[in-house]
Amino acid sequence: MERLSAHLSRAVQGKETQARLTVTSVIAGGHVLLEDVPGVGKTTLAEALARACGLSFSRIQFTADLMPTDILGSQVFHAASATFTFRQGPIFRQLVLADELNRAPPRTQSALLEGMAHGQVSMDGSTWPLPAPFTVVATQNPVDLNGTYPLPDSQLDRFLMRLSLGHPAPDVEARLLTTQGRPIALDTLEAVTGPEELISLRAFAAGLRMDDAVAEYIVRLARATREHGDIERGASTRAVLAVGGAARAHALWDGRDFVTPGDVRAVLVPCLAHRLMLRSNMQGPAAREEAAHLLEELARKVVAPR
Repeated sequence: MERLSAHLSRAVQGKETQARLTVTSVIAGGHVLLEDVPGVGKTTLAEALARACGLSFSRIQFTADLMPTDILGSQVFHAASATFTFRQGPIFRQLVLADELNRAPPRTQSALLEGMAHGQVSMDGSTWPLPAPFTVVATQNPVDLNGTYPLPDSQLDRFLMRLSLGHPAPDVEARLLTTQGRPIALDTLEAVTGPEELISLRAFAAGLRMDDAVAEYIVRLARATREHGDIERGASTRAVLAVGGAARAHALWDGRDFVTPGDVRAVLVPCLAHRLMLRSNMQGPAAREEAAHLLEELARKVVAPR
């Protein structure tokens, strides 16, 4: 995990926290939504992750005219044998970058749902498994930019974490302008792990011990979001499970085989902020920032177990 994070930090400089959270999400078996303005390194982070993990990779550029079959694949008719064969689409890779996901209409966005939820694709009465481990890293532009479609709640709920990179610090940005500070070429990144090791690490993380007191702490935080006056719709049961899975993976950073309340607080905002619906009807980054503020407020109020 440390090696993966270091590789991501080499590719996207000055974003160590986001790199660690991205690795945490992947180890927890989740998908990542990177929401930010263009040009801050979202695509680079996804490509670096695929290279560092040794995963097969595809990039899908979402546009208004993209069709679901452009993602999933299609049946191809062979006249000589009068038969159809399935030609796999770009979703059949271990790490899929869904670039500018919200520039495609909801029907095309939803083509990813089954794969993200169940690791398979169904079409014309047949089902094909996706390669394991399967991860989607999606990028999203702010909804106030031209040509964007808000992601449906069901789509947002499939992302374990939502992260924002933001602009680099001034010293990092200045260093990028110099020869020594240029971003490294992605093809120089070597794999520091492989699919089999990643699958084993996911299984190990899923088996880490969580005491009843910590589990009850997560539930109390979720209930607090459901009862908060400024929140129209609080955390779902899937969201509760997401926090638990991410907290288990986060515990590995300290070499622990058990989860603490500190692990829960570390993943609370990236796991829940994009899943909450506010009564103010805010959208986009403003909604995420307000939701993050409310979650941090609840984390201070809800008493953690010792």
